[in-house]
This record gives sequence, C-alpha cells and structure tokens, in this order.
Amino acid sequence: MNSVQQQADLPSVSSGTTTGITAKKQAEDPQDRFLKLLVTQMKNQDPLKPLDNAEVTSQLAQISTVTGIDKLNSTLQQLVSSTDDSRSVEALEMIGHSAFVPGKSISLEGEGAIAGIELEQSVDQAIVTIFDSSGIAIHTKTLGVQPAGVSTIGWDGATDSGAKAADGDYTFTVTAKQGDKEVKVNTLSFGTVNSVSHGDLGTHLDMGNKLGLVSLSDIKQVF
Repeated sequence: MNSVQQQADLPSVSSGTTTGITAKKQAEDPQDRFLKLLVTQMKNQDPLKPLDNAEVTSQLAQISTVTGIDKLNSTLQQLVSSTDDSRSVEALEMIGHSAFVPGKSISLEGEGAIAGIELEQSVDQAIVTIFDSSGIAIHTKTLGVQPAGVSTIGWDGATDSGAKAADGDYTFTVTAKQGDKEVKVNTLSFGTVNSVSHGDLGTHLDMGNKLGLVSLSDIKQVF
C-alpha cells in the first residue's frame, strides 16, 4: 500500500474534536507552562548557586494561588448565573400582577386611583399634591401618621374645587415631616407587569407605555 493510500485510510479528525482538544490544552496551559519553566529552571540551575527550598516553595505557592483564584472565579460565575436564573423565574411569576415602582405618575380610572410612598422612618404627617397634565395642582390631601416602609395612598378623583377630575394620567408629589424635621419620601407609581425580558443589563419588566421597562430590583411591592 502506497503512502497516499495509507493517508486516505487514516481516520479523519472532526473540527469539533480538534476544537475540544485545543480548548482543553488552553485550559491546562497556564499550570503546565509554570511547571515546565520550574523544572527547566531546576535542571539548568548553577550547581554552585542552586535554588534553595524557600524559593522553590514560594514559586509552587504562586501557581497554587493562581489556580485557586481561577477556580474561585469559575465558582463565582456559576453562582451569579444561578442567581440570575432564579431572579428571572421570580420575575416571570409577576406577569399579570400589579406592583409599585419608583415614579410620580398616578392614573385615575372610574372610582379612583392609587399610588404609593416609601419612607425610611415613620412620620407625623404627609401631604399629597396631585397635578394635571399642565402641571397645575388640582388636589391636596393631608395624611396623618405614616409608618416606615411602603404605604398605599388613594385618590377618589375629587379636586379642591369640588369637581370630579376626568379619567387619565396625572402626577403627584409628597412631602412628609416628623415633628419639625422634613423626611425624604420616595413616590411610587402603580402598574401591571405585562412581560419580562432578560439581557446583559439584568432582568427587566415591561409595565406598559406609562412606566416602560423597569428593573426587577426597582419593584417595591407586588399585589
């Protein structure tokens, strides 16, 4: 059998196999290269000035540290991936539910509208002011003692003039005090989760044209 025939009879190596071998070789390269360099260094060391035990131990410790860091990074990546998957599942369960998210919009439909506030501490009073699309204040409501955390506020659609506001989108602000000290208030808008998307920037929830895409971490309360 001639050489041409022998070559033809040799089993072919698939590109996938070659890729797998290359990937494995690349993964093993750092440690292999280090050990080869160390062995070469020991073989070619000056007999009159050999490497001492402390130096050899130090170099072995270095490769051990690098290997440990690589394994730690791999483990952290797996944990992050697992957490992302868990949060995505959590987000999917919110579809069809309503939630409070940071915002200043409040929608009046039929009998009334709801929004929310988030306080770092309890307050003696809170004042809610609602504005129309032109930015004109149409209703002011004073609330009594409010607890720390997330609370719901309601509006029946009545204006300060006594008329009933038309259904639609409005905005609101809230000021709060504990004694004479003003306390920061985070206003919360109310909306429904329509869909969920997951990308490089994390998990986001589509809450319609008014609230748009909201990060999962911005969800304050789900109903």
